[in-house]
Amino acid sequence: MQVLSSSVFAVVLVAAGYGIYKSINRIRKNILIGRPEERSDNPIQRFKNVLLLALGQKKMFKKPLPALLHAGVYLGFLIVNIEMLEIVLDGLLGTHRLFFPLLGTVYPILISIFELFALAVIISCVVFLARRWIVKVPRFSGIEMTSAPTLDATIILIVEIVLMKAFLFMNACDLVLQSRGEEHYWITGSFLVSSSLTSYFTSFSSESLMWLERAFWWIHIIGVLAFANYVFYHSKHLHIFMAFINAYYVKLNPAGQMSNMPEVTKEVRLMLNLPVEENSDMAAPVRFGAKDVTDLSWVNILNAYSCTECGRCTQQCPANITGKKLSPRKIMMDIRDRAEEIGLFMKQHEGKTDDGKALLGDYISEEEILACTTCNACVEACPVGIDPVDIIVQLRRYQLMELSKAPSSWTGMLSNLENNFAPWKFSPSDRFNWASKLNG
Repeated sequence: MQVLSSSVFAVVLVAAGYGIYKSINRIRKNILIGRPEERSDNPIQRFKNVLLLALGQKKMFKKPLPALLHAGVYLGFLIVNIEMLEIVLDGLLGTHRLFFPLLGTVYPILISIFELFALAVIISCVVFLARRWIVKVPRFSGIEMTSAPTLDATIILIVEIVLMKAFLFMNACDLVLQSRGEEHYWITGSFLVSSSLTSYFTSFSSESLMWLERAFWWIHIIGVLAFANYVFYHSKHLHIFMAFINAYYVKLNPAGQMSNMPEVTKEVRLMLNLPVEENSDMAAPVRFGAKDVTDLSWVNILNAYSCTECGRCTQQCPANITGKKLSPRKIMMDIRDRAEEIGLFMKQHEGKTDDGKALLGDYISEEEILACTTCNACVEACPVGIDPVDIIVQLRRYQLMELSKAPSSWTGMLSNLENNFAPWKFSPSDRFNWASKLNG
């Protein structure tokens, strides 16, 4: 029976691992459909960003209560799953609490710490569900928050509650069996949280408790493996893993500093008889700006896959606050959806990317990108360092430089800059006429 159980567990583990590998490979390929961009400078600062943004959740603590709750879920889930190492080895080797003989009196202390974090996850998830369905926090709604992303968030929260309860109930059953001196159940000593749950199981026979303990064990391990597959396949909770990668590659330049196109810079310098770097000999760009995700950089697409859909960017966006159509969260969700669509098309059509649609027009409208003030409030608000403004600027460049489409107010301003060297319709020679009216 034990050999059969170990064999079944090995098959489940391999199948789950293969599913995760396929999803990771798909995501990697989708990210790399973007154009190359160098982001390997200053590794020390980048590692600091990982520690502060991803692990330390620095930006989350601008609002302490949600930050503490999120830390309870995030750190709790990661720390509790350290116990997965023992669970996996027990499943493969047919053992029970493999690490207890090695750790001795330290073992119940570690399990008690894991249980405290499991309790923190349960409490935080219950509060988060209440915030979504009872309090109905405004930033959790929006035109982009259709039934699918809303259901996704709810499923994840419920699954996390079930997984943590299974872990606690498994330990509670184990403690009761220990107290009865059942064979193969080590006398580990009490655990901090599950010890208070043993009263719910004392009325069960030892045989029933063994079945229950194994049932909770299987629920927990299969639940974690299924959770990981679901997250990597299609869930906003992919940010649990992607936040660390995204934090490393976050832009180190000041938030308001826009990147010039090297090809355009070279032409301008040549026109003005300014020196050009010897290594700046480059071919003309295939496209000015970005029309589709293939014109964006791989970092932009990585940003989209790291989006938490928390809505902090849209909540802080002045254009959105004043009723305009722009939602930075929607921009990132659209890029991720479009990357998935093109990735699937490439797989089905031998690497071709032209499916007759485009990010600009079919997903993101001209009205949305023109509403952006490039104030970078969304960049400042994002807890994982996503930069929607960089993407919007690239989409605008395509509109202006490729399609020559711009609002009349922009056209007038650009014409004045060209002719008068200022946004206003005044001759440069008249620029200081206002000073003649000053006294003395």
